[in-house]
Amino acid sequence: MLVYPSGVDVSSSALRFLTQQLRRHRRTIGSRWRRLSAGRQALLTLAHLRVGHTYAQLAAGFGVGTTTAYRYVAETVELLATLAPSLADAVRTASVKAYLILDGTLLPIDRIAADRPFYSGKHKRHGMNVQVIADPFGRLLWASPAMPGAIHDIRAAREHGIFDALADAGIKCWADKGYRGADGTVRIPYWGRWETLSTGQKAANRSHAKIRALGEQAIATLKSWRLLRKLRCSTTRITSLVQAVLTLHLTSSE
Repeated sequence: MLVYPSGVDVSSSALRFLTQQLRRHRRTIGSRWRRLSAGRQALLTLAHLRVGHTYAQLAAGFGVGTTTAYRYVAETVELLATLAPSLADAVRTASVKAYLILDGTLLPIDRIAADRPFYSGKHKRHGMNVQVIADPFGRLLWASPAMPGAIHDIRAAREHGIFDALADAGIKCWADKGYRGADGTVRIPYWGRWETLSTGQKAANRSHAKIRALGEQAIATLKSWRLLRKLRCSTTRITSLVQAVLTLHLTSSE
């Protein structure tokens, strides 16, 4: 395999943060010697998450075995996932916001037609459902654990306890029609065919759509980590990957 220098469009603050966490982790577990330093292990993981390089490509680029590359990435991802904010943490952070934006997205996965639990009828493809909460400016605040793509947004939000958490905190939330029937402080557009809505309802729906459009920025932020655009790993690892990306994004945006 040919090897050449490349770049990773991640801030240096994210690399420093991850390197510090790995050094602390190595001291905690008493790791004496590694093929790569903490800084190189951090860079290897960032290249995997941000660019989507395979383990074979990472192994060639960093001069280690494929198994070693996999083990280093898995270790770092699990470490980052433990640092991700919980829904309660995100709600406390958002308590000073005027409102929040809730939306769901599908992370495509590599599955066969027989895997019906992962098939999203809405998106016509296999994937994992992730709920995303953004602030009024479209900045990513929280991403939920991944659930099979066949699960609808409103059911996913209920199972994660999003509606109850927002209602308890008294935070208003804007969401699309996929959350019809949501309880508490969630606001969705007026339901019905466009020609049957009144002038006031049409105006309200236009305003609602402008607010919700900013939520797409949070989803785009999540998927700017290219590994999440097409996942080829076990579905049991996807939640950890999403939480690792969330931790890195929040760290680099502080």
